[in-house]
Order: sequence, then C-alpha cells, then structure tokens
Amino acid sequence: MADKHGAEKHIDEISGVETTGHEWDGIRELNNPMPRWWVWTFYATIVWALGYTIAYPAWPMLSEATRGVLGYSSRANVAQDLQVAKAAQTVYLDRIAAAPFADIVADPELAQFAISGGASAFKVNCAQCHGSGAAGSAGFPNLNDDDWVWGGSIDEIYTTIAHGIRFEGDADTHVSEMPAFGDMLQPEEIRQVAAYVVSLTGTPHDASLVEPGKQLFADNCASCHGEDAKGNREMGAPNLADAIWLKGEGEEAIANQVRAPKHGVMPAWLPRLGEPTVKQLAVFVHSLGGGE
Repeated sequence: MADKHGAEKHIDEISGVETTGHEWDGIRELNNPMPRWWVWTFYATIVWALGYTIAYPAWPMLSEATRGVLGYSSRANVAQDLQVAKAAQTVYLDRIAAAPFADIVADPELAQFAISGGASAFKVNCAQCHGSGAAGSAGFPNLNDDDWVWGGSIDEIYTTIAHGIRFEGDADTHVSEMPAFGDMLQPEEIRQVAAYVVSLTGTPHDASLVEPGKQLFADNCASCHGEDAKGNREMGAPNLADAIWLKGEGEEAIANQVRAPKHGVMPAWLPRLGEPTVKQLAVFVHSLGGGE
C-alpha cells in the first residue's frame, strides 16, 4: 500500500496498524491515534484558556495588560489585604510609638508584637550587613553577644539605630574617630602595642614586646579605651580585653587597625523607617543579646 506521495506504507504484521516510518534498532513506531477522551480534553483546555484570557487580566500591552471583562486585579486584592493588616496592627503600633521601652517590655503581648515586627524589619533592612541571624561578620558587629560598642540597653540600641554611626545626614549620629597611629608611632612601637593588646586575652608572638607596649597603650590609647582596656561606650571605644574583635583578630590585624584604622558607617534609620519600626527593631535586637 502506498500513501499519497507514492511512498510505500508499512503495516505492522501483529497489530495491523500503520507505522510512522520511525525505526530504532528494528523496533517500529505504531501510528496509533490519540484516545478520543484525551483529544477532547485538549480542546477543552484551549477553550478554557481563551475564556480565561477574556475574563481576567492576561495579555501584556505597551503600558498595561488587558484588564479582563470581570475587572479582577490581584494587585488590588493584595493592596486591600495590606490595608486590612495595617489597620489591625495600628493599635499596637500606636501603643509602641507612645510607650516607653519599660512599658513595652513589661507587656507580654506588646513585647511579642514588637519582637516579631522588629525581626521582620531586621531581615529587610539590617540582614545585608549583620547577617540573617544577626551574627555579623568582619567589620559588622555580632548582635547576638553581650559586647556593645555604644551600649546595650534598649534605649542605647534605639539611639544607635535611630541616628546611625558616622552618618553625615544626622546631627545626633554617633561619632568616634580613632587616629591613625601610623603617623604618630614607629612601626616597632605599633608592634609593641599590638602585642600588649593580644596579651590581654591570649599569647603574643613576642612576649618581650608586651611591657613597652603596655606603656605605649597607657600613653596613647587609655584615654579612650580605659586603663584596663575595657573600652568606653560613651566614646564608642571597644572593649579590647574580651577577645571579641570587630575589625579582625590576631596580632597583625590589631597592628593594622592601630596603624590605619577602619571606621564603619551605619545609616540613621529613623527618617527611613519611622518611630514605631525603629522601636520594634531596638526591642528585637535587645532580645538577641542586650543583657542590660
């Protein structure tokens, strides 16, 4: 039997069904028609798709999509849901904005709302620097421990978040500038200071440098970091006697910081986020490791 093009058709001997002409390793493909139910289901999906694109927004145009005859808008639904959620939160946000931190913490329901809201705001605005778990990284403080440069009470944390650190756009921002002692001390003296600082929590590379480094520390560093090197939160001078390092750990890293210090910058979040959100952030961060 030949088809309309004159090519010889092949009929499977066992089933009596025409084959497609495709063959793999001696196995021929039968040209069985699709089941009737499958074909009609396929046609039904086409009709459904056409009806859906007419009823609902579907086809993209130059400036917007077709709106559909039903006038449905998922964006409008989301906006409405957000308004409902915001209205439900308003009573808590107003209380947080008006209440002192002591009252917020003393109210379990309000405190939980503030912690939850602060956690959400932290993930959106703070996790990029401090990490999703607030553990920080080199140059970005770990907020889970009890070591604070500018103070760990809720009020102090609030001030830091609200006004930032070395943020030029806020007159009340925290400012502390460690001088570059590479312009004041000799390289050997910087190594001595680094050795002394290491000796407070560990073993320096050369113990003979510790004693002269101690005197250099007293002459040049104690005015900010304190005679015991435990820091001064009013000046933003870190505690150097707790083995927690912000700019890098080890004798070489300490020497580099003494020689040419790095100064971090944090934006003032109050103008961006508003009073209730910043207070929620302060409560949340304090719950991680405030301890005061």
